[in-house]
Amino acid sequence: LETGIGDEGPMGRVLIRGQPGHEIIPELSPTDNEPVIDKPGKGAFYETDLHLILQNRHIRTLIVCGVTTEVCVHTTVREANDRGYECLVLADCVGSYFPEFQHVALEMIVAQGGIFGWVSDSKSAISALLNQQEQRLSSQL
Repeated sequence: LETGIGDEGPMGRVLIRGQPGHEIIPELSPTDNEPVIDKPGKGAFYETDLHLILQNRHIRTLIVCGVTTEVCVHTTVREANDRGYECLVLADCVGSYFPEFQHVALEMIVAQGGIFGWVSDSKSAISALLNQQEQRLSSQL
């Protein structure tokens, strides 16, 4: 690679906390009670507290978004799958520099009946989550 971790890039030093390119975009800013995981590797579970945080919150299903689909997203989904989590990857919320990698990476996740997880899109996921929330609210009445 021409530019490596720590090198100066168009948005500051690459993958360095506090640099503009490392920040979470305002539209996805976490709420005060949401944990933020800085991942030092390609997968979100490697050398992080993510598994412990999820276990403590009794979370078993993950919606996975990010870049790149064939590296970081795939590694995270595989790590999650190995730990017993169910994963849903939103195809319109992941990306790759290479369209063919994007297509194949998503196909690999759902191969053999969902060997690593499932793939959907953000509109369907949001609709399902809102429907689930409405059902919970109506069952409490």
